[in-house]
Amino acid sequence: MIVVLAGGVGGARFLQGVVQVVPPAEVTAIVNTGDDRQFYGLHVSPDIDIVIYTLAGVVDERHGWGIRDDTYHVMQQLTRYGHEDWFLLGDRDLATHIHRSLRLRQGRTPSEVTDELRRLFGLPLRILPMSDEPVATHIQTPAGLLHFQEYMVKRRCMDEVQGVVFVGLEQARPAPGVLEALRQAEAVLLAPSNPIVSIGSILALPGVRETLQETSATVAAISPIVSGAPLKGPADKLMRGLGYEVSALGVARCYADFLDVMVIDQQDATLAPAIEALGPRVLVTDTIMRDNQTKVRLAREVLHSCARAV
Repeated sequence: MIVVLAGGVGGARFLQGVVQVVPPAEVTAIVNTGDDRQFYGLHVSPDIDIVIYTLAGVVDERHGWGIRDDTYHVMQQLTRYGHEDWFLLGDRDLATHIHRSLRLRQGRTPSEVTDELRRLFGLPLRILPMSDEPVATHIQTPAGLLHFQEYMVKRRCMDEVQGVVFVGLEQARPAPGVLEALRQAEAVLLAPSNPIVSIGSILALPGVRETLQETSATVAAISPIVSGAPLKGPADKLMRGLGYEVSALGVARCYADFLDVMVIDQQDATLAPAIEALGPRVLVTDTIMRDNQTKVRLAREVLHSCARAV
């Protein structure tokens, strides 16, 4: 079994490559839910939906989220009623959130609802939310503590990052199957997702980091930072705010206590010796996923590197 820790667009696109290299039924994705939030009375789980929509081939590729060719009649009407529209949700996307919210109110767990959605979209891989308990990522800023969606979408990452808080972490535990998957995996791959929030939220859950330290699986991470900048999202501001160097070396330091292989872009090849001094072996390759061919090639190279690390 291959386990992928994922969040956001980078995680979903990397998974597209993985499921073309490994039989999808042998892949388990553990997905960040720290970005989840209630909008208009509905439970929205952005990273779960990005993964499902992307693997189902219906995602809006221009944005990396939402459903392709969706309409926005509901949002237009909501704004006429005076509601904010900074978190834009398409009509078919809203159907997903309505379905999820109804199921949760009927007593289903997030894991059960996620698995139902996975099956409805015809996906053979296993998709696990990181936790069935609510854990909300908040960013500490001069303006106060902001939910990550408010920080990123509404305020467009303009605030200085002073810290990151996972609200609800004390009462949370990994979702059923998460720790077992990490223990039983042949390889655990940390997708090129934001290391502070997308992957960091998963690692913050009780037992996850410790299990990665103890697992017999080869653990590999792909840097989302290339040539000192993130390919997408605010990873640079978050890393800098927490005192990490904004580089592939900084990403490696986030994972150094359990990492076997660090995958960096060829533009960052000069960082390889410093990363290897931390412990992991380094794979230098083209990590930018421009199209399906490059997604598949990256996944194949990462998996091959894991096999060599055994």
